[in-house]
Amino acid sequence: MEKKIKESVGTLLAHIIKVDHRDIEKEAPLFCKIMGQDFDCSPEEAKAFLYKIKDAEYDLDKHIEIINQALCDDKLSKFHLLEQLNHIIYSDEISEEDYKIFEDIKNKLFECDK
Repeated sequence: MEKKIKESVGTLLAHIIKVDHRDIEKEAPLFCKIMGQDFDCSPEEAKAFLYKIKDAEYDLDKHIEIINQALCDDKLSKFHLLEQLNHIIYSDEISEEDYKIFEDIKNKLFECDK
């Protein structure tokens, strides 16, 4: 399950980088730092994952669901994840779409708290 959560969190964070067509080399250090802190990923492993996601098709809702199932009763961890997502958003030019995505993710993460 830890591997699934790691992949889902990484996908969620990489999603903003991908949809905004951001410079991966510029964004990689922050992404690698977050993945290293939370999942003990080496910078090489995290960067390779980021490049893989850039070209991959994925179901973001599925990844949000995996995270939500794992953290359903852990509001603090959910807030921490949103804070990390915010760091990714703020690391480059912010678009209105970024915050639509952020709000959608936030609402889906806290669905089980309703």
